[in-house]
Amino acid sequence: MRSVAFVFLVGAIAFIFAECNSEGDTLYAWKSYLIDPNNVLQTWDPTLLNPCTWFHVTCNGQNSVVRVDLGAANLSGTLVPQLGTLSNLQYLQVQNNSISGEIPSKLGNLTKLVSLGLENNQLNGPIPSSLGNLKSLRWMRLDGNKLSGTIPISVLKLVYWGNLQLLNVSDNQLAGTVHHANQTGFATTTIIQDLIA
Repeated sequence: MRSVAFVFLVGAIAFIFAECNSEGDTLYAWKSYLIDPNNVLQTWDPTLLNPCTWFHVTCNGQNSVVRVDLGAANLSGTLVPQLGTLSNLQYLQVQNNSISGEIPSKLGNLTKLVSLGLENNQLNGPIPSSLGNLKSLRWMRLDGNKLSGTIPISVLKLVYWGNLQLLNVSDNQLAGTVHHANQTGFATTTIIQDLIA
């Protein structure tokens, strides 16, 4: 019986170690797409056991990444689809940088995400409809980019049936108008958009 318990314990530790390494691999892969003139990512070292000791990364008690804080870090480059594999991520804060390219649709896999802070970058293209999968999301800040198209219906549904309290899409190149009326029984959400789109 002890040998079975030992094998189970070793297997559980190996699983946790593999998950931590895969999260570190994901973040390190993203680092290779970023230009970091101030060396804020210098501690993102793939040879470490897990990314929980890296600056700007916070983990939970199981050593799984729950927060990435890279606001105002003078970074440029792109977001990568692999970020969508960080299954326990709750906060992705990359505001006030020079991140460009499109928002990867794979970010819609981050179902535990509470805050998505991508404001004041150089992101372009459409807002992915997959972001409508983020039912736990409370704050979505996409303002100050070059996003185009319309706000997907799936994202707008987060206002009515999700936890979304703030949706800021102002200062972009979006088309259309959002009419939001507070109805009894619904939480109040602040939607900030440009007056003339």
